[in-house]
Amino acid sequence: MRISTVAIIIFLFWQLPLSLISQPAARNQAYTGYIEKYRDIAVKKMHEYKIPASITLAQGLLESGIGNSELAVNANNHFGIKCHKEWTGMTYTMDDDARDECFRKYASAEESFNDHSLFLTSRPRYAGLFSLDIRDYKGWAHGLKSAGYATNPRYAEILIRIIEENELYLYDSAPPGPFASGKDKKKGSENLSPMHVPVTGIQLSPSNVKFDEIAEGNRPVYLNNGVKLTFARAGDDVHAIAKDFGIHSFQLLRYNEMGKHEVIQDGQAIYITPKKRKVPSKRHTVSDGESMRDISQFYGIRLQSLYKLNEMQAGHEPQAGTVLKLSK
Repeated sequence: MRISTVAIIIFLFWQLPLSLISQPAARNQAYTGYIEKYRDIAVKKMHEYKIPASITLAQGLLESGIGNSELAVNANNHFGIKCHKEWTGMTYTMDDDARDECFRKYASAEESFNDHSLFLTSRPRYAGLFSLDIRDYKGWAHGLKSAGYATNPRYAEILIRIIEENELYLYDSAPPGPFASGKDKKKGSENLSPMHVPVTGIQLSPSNVKFDEIAEGNRPVYLNNGVKLTFARAGDDVHAIAKDFGIHSFQLLRYNEMGKHEVIQDGQAIYITPKKRKVPSKRHTVSDGESMRDISQFYGIRLQSLYKLNEMQAGHEPQAGTVLKLSK
């Protein structure tokens, strides 16, 4: 990705001696505002995809010009990701390395953060980064530059500077969950503890699916919408589950629309056969905290089919109260 002109100007402005900067407070406020707005998402994606939250936030700050770039404002694109041949969602055209280049457009900034995680986990050239410690933000910064994420020769240096100046590395040790608002931006890691809130969304459990059989590895198998599934144990990964069921790990990832480096949680429903394209005679009203993937997993319906049935763009998340069709 090419760093936008806005981002470069902001960074150069940041490098000036303090005596030449007339409004340092405004600059710091802009950085703080962006971090507080998107840190929850960055930490959530870190736990889902194993990408340091500090890296995600630093890239977002830089690539989006603190949320003020043309792409961020008009397309909710915070990471400068271009369309590429596999993209089927909304698009935005603007001049970049060439005239009228195609960039991905999102319904919300959160969708951009999620696609950024998918982008890094799905491309082989970034695979080596996932062997690094989650707190090795310097290794990640240099690895992104080496893998060709940006052409600026100082890209790694700029990311590291943003991370250290704003103490973003503290978020790399944060547990999932929303942060208390207000005075945690420069006080140290003790102020980064999440608030205790009830889990939202819908999740399957053995009590709301039908038992089928006991498989290899003493794993119980259940049926939901006619699709076979099991529930993950503590410490499970896709390889262990796939091995017990005699399938490939890539099949398990595809059946559950999971990212390659996504961490499996204890008790998580894992489908071991392909989900269906519909759920007969049912509708679902979206509640707070529910994602399309949550709903897809709960009903045993393919995520792509769920989007198609409801004539929605892939990646879009519906608002609470939306009624979704689960069959034609």
